[in-house]
Amino acid sequence: MRASAVVVLLAATLALAAPATVLASPSKPAPVTTAPASSSGYIAPVDPWELVHPFVPPPRPWAPGHRGVDLRADVGQAVRAPGTGTVTFAGTVAGRGVLSIALGDGVITSLEPVVAGVAAGERVVAGQSVGVVGATSGHCAPATCLHWGVRTSPQTYIDPLTLLGLGPIVLLG
Repeated sequence: MRASAVVVLLAATLALAAPATVLASPSKPAPVTTAPASSSGYIAPVDPWELVHPFVPPPRPWAPGHRGVDLRADVGQAVRAPGTGTVTFAGTVAGRGVLSIALGDGVITSLEPVVAGVAAGERVVAGQSVGVVGATSGHCAPATCLHWGVRTSPQTYIDPLTLLGLGPIVLLG
């Protein structure tokens, strides 16, 4: 009898000490809460984050598409610099607060809606608070989200999740 009580007590202790496992459905990734998320030093601009709308590249540079990702966020939530670089724009475009940061190697990231806490010309480091999510809901209405876009040239947008090592898998044949 005593041995079975010890086994039950040991099993209960191990169950309580084990880390919780987060399961995610294929259509809704689990929030990521660690930074940096990649060996390149880039991080998600909000923490935790959850993908609301994926990157949908247009078939042609002028065609419609979703040139970034939308991450679930709350109004007033801190926005972090996804990488180290220089703020190139902090202002309003079409009624929304927009923040752009040149990350180097031709990579420019844009975030909206953001109430910027930094100004154009300022140097920022990955993870630094650069503002908060603004109240403009945009295309995530009625929810609030942060749109994160990344471009490598004036007309070439890439999936921001590739900076985190999480972009789509491409099979080369």
